Amino acid sequence: MQARGDIMDDTMIAVSIEGGKGPASALVPEQRPIPTAGPGEILIKTRSAGVNRPDILQRMGFYPPPPGAPDILGLEASGEVVGVGEGTMRWRVGDQVTALLGGGGYAQYCVVDGRHALHVPKGLDFVQAAALPETALTVYVNVFEHGALKAGETLMIHGATSGIGVMAIQMAKAAGAKVIVTARSAEKAAQALALGADIAVNSSSEDFVAVAQAAGGVDVILDMVAGPFFAQNIEALNTGGRLVHIATLSGANVELNIMKVMQKRLIITGSTLRPRSADEKARITAAVEATVWPWIEAGKIKAVVDKTFPLEQAAEAHAYLEAGAHVGKVMLVV
Repeated sequence: MQARGDIMDDTMIAVSIEGGKGPASALVPEQRPIPTAGPGEILIKTRSAGVNRPDILQRMGFYPPPPGAPDILGLEASGEVVGVGEGTMRWRVGDQVTALLGGGGYAQYCVVDGRHALHVPKGLDFVQAAALPETALTVYVNVFEHGALKAGETLMIHGATSGIGVMAIQMAKAAGAKVIVTARSAEKAAQALALGADIAVNSSSEDFVAVAQAAGGVDVILDMVAGPFFAQNIEALNTGGRLVHIATLSGANVELNIMKVMQKRLIITGSTLRPRSADEKARITAAVEATVWPWIEAGKIKAVVDKTFPLEQAAEAHAYLEAGAHVGKVMLVV
């Protein structure tokens, strides 16, 4: 491995889960060894890290890290490259990057496959840059690959003001699609409209199926709710529509009338990002850099950050995210 920049010792502060799992208060800072970049990897001095719902699931014991991933939470981070492993061609010490991680973002240093890193977009700071990888890659692969959204089509998004929802609104609009969203309150619906949605539905008091049908139906649905929304999604979709699941916040078990799927020629799919192979993540990262990064640098997509917390206050950040009042991303500053 090449020289490690300005690292003065061999330990760092990282956030651990006391007892292996538990409530937000189980997150505690502790000293850990600084990781070393292996072949094809880079070592990043972390400046900011995103807080995401998969982190909460891992903390609760429901989403263990894949083989080889660190047990430290954190699926995205930004910072400076301070170490470069053998065979890493693109990055050099001193480069400013943001990256999709298999884990390890809640720490002063993290290691990542160099192919999963992207340059910090022009005009963005480290906090804004760290808010991008998990959401941009998730939206790209689910909406544009699995959902095959095209210009002129209509996308419906459930969970409009979440980090994923905020990114999906902006990416769909940048691609020339119409966007209908659902939110749990009139206030959140108004916030989604301010972010660029064409139509926002307060799902607590309005029938999103009726609204969608009145607007001509929808071609793609990005759903992180599932449960009771499933049957309504089937009704809202146009013939040839695509229903894409990325979470099951209201329940994973649903009832399906397969005749409606056949009659409408629907595609029902879903995915997770973290368990994918390193090569697959590298492919998606390159596609996002080619398609989404120009939108960001042109000002068509903004990194929407709701609130930041110091790394040592990761427990407070988790509690805030779980409360659900945020619009956009919750971030740690290192």
